[in-house]
Amino acid sequence: MKTHTTNYFNTLIEVAEDTKVNCGTIPPAKDKKTVAQMQYELLDGNPYNYSSDDVLFLVYAERNNIPQDEYPRAREQFFSKGQPCMRTSPLTKNYGFGIHSNGEGKIALYGMETKEYQQFSADTTVKKIKAMKRT
Repeated sequence: MKTHTTNYFNTLIEVAEDTKVNCGTIPPAKDKKTVAQMQYELLDGNPYNYSSDDVLFLVYAERNNIPQDEYPRAREQFFSKGQPCMRTSPLTKNYGFGIHSNGEGKIALYGMETKEYQQFSADTTVKKIKAMKRT
């Protein structure tokens, strides 16, 4: 079975051009957690702990109540089809966060106002791709 991936390496996913915020903004809490909340909770305070694939699968598993002992099989099935990458994340589109992937494909979240975000943006050795537009 073919396995697809959403992982990038040494790449900054820049904030969407049409974002309506001017800094990294924590997604608002809702009764039923949103994708943005779940992704933020995984990434905030855990820089370079997860890959994009990890975050997308963990959110999918939580939203679909997949038991942890079924993760390996469910993950294989999940990535047997192409999945939208973090360029489509509400964090990069709506909430003013960039996502940096290191050389190992592990990701960290940086508000667009942070010095780290600015440094990655200016670094010619880091590949840059824009988040998908909101519209």
